[in-house]
Amino acid sequence: MAVSSETVALLLGAEGNPFARRLRGATRAVRSIGRRPLGAFGLVTIAFVVLMALLGGALAPQNPLSTASFDFAHRMQGPSGAHWLGTDESGRDLLSQFLLGARVSLIVGLAAGIASAVIGSVVGICAGYFGGWVDRALTFLDDWFLVIPFVPFAVLMAALLQDDARRIPGGRTGIIVLVLAITGWAGTTRIVRAQVLSLREREFVERARSQGASHFWIMRRHILPNVMPIVWANSVLIVALSVLGEAGLSYFGLGDPDSFSWGTVLYNGFQAGAINQGAWWYVLPPGAAITLFVLAFFAVGQVIEDAAGPRARAR
Repeated sequence: MAVSSETVALLLGAEGNPFARRLRGATRAVRSIGRRPLGAFGLVTIAFVVLMALLGGALAPQNPLSTASFDFAHRMQGPSGAHWLGTDESGRDLLSQFLLGARVSLIVGLAAGIASAVIGSVVGICAGYFGGWVDRALTFLDDWFLVIPFVPFAVLMAALLQDDARRIPGGRTGIIVLVLAITGWAGTTRIVRAQVLSLREREFVERARSQGASHFWIMRRHILPNVMPIVWANSVLIVALSVLGEAGLSYFGLGDPDSFSWGTVLYNGFQAGAINQGAWWYVLPPGAAITLFVLAFFAVGQVIEDAAGPRARAR
């Protein structure tokens, strides 16, 4: 069963509905997405990770950051009744690291995805609505961010900002969020700008302009609600890419040493030579978790994009 574009509009409050009506619309949207196999897989996986992030601290058998968790007599041991996911090179419980890592990976993905969506939406709406030199300048900036190689640029930025970690909220984790947000907004801008170029010529926009409505009012009342479905769908995909980006930066040793994410666990595993020692329990769980989590967001994003596309609107 396909998700209707009306449901997506209700989810986003495009009609200016009160909070209660938006909440009912959000509930219907989630149910509608869940009726499709792809959407159901995505929602269940994301819900499981969110639950793990919320309860991970309480469920973790030990605090892997505590010196009391070190047990060198049982280092690099496979899964057992005492350690369900085995131990690392210091004898610490890998299940605890896995559970705590879900929280950081989720926070980084959501924060970077939301920040990228906000930046990309603002830049895209301004470029498409005002046109002229504003459009040319912002499009040039957008093109520049689109063509630069992501990995070298992100690694360079993260490395340069390491010394400012104490002044940035969240420390090194905050730096990763900042880097991913700065490098991830350009794709949203391109999509939003193309939509706004069409919307600004519509009758309802011309009517509002002729009646003396301000640019800000028109963009807030008419432009933003009509681009939000595609922004929402693209934001879900950006969250998935941000999770991958965090794992990549952590793999290069740019993660926060005072916390655990799935990317940090992978980095520690490769540094400890887990692959050469056949310690599959060290790298397989976080690698599989990242893969499934990213696929879940791509699945939900695909369902929402199908709902917001021209065919769905035609139905």
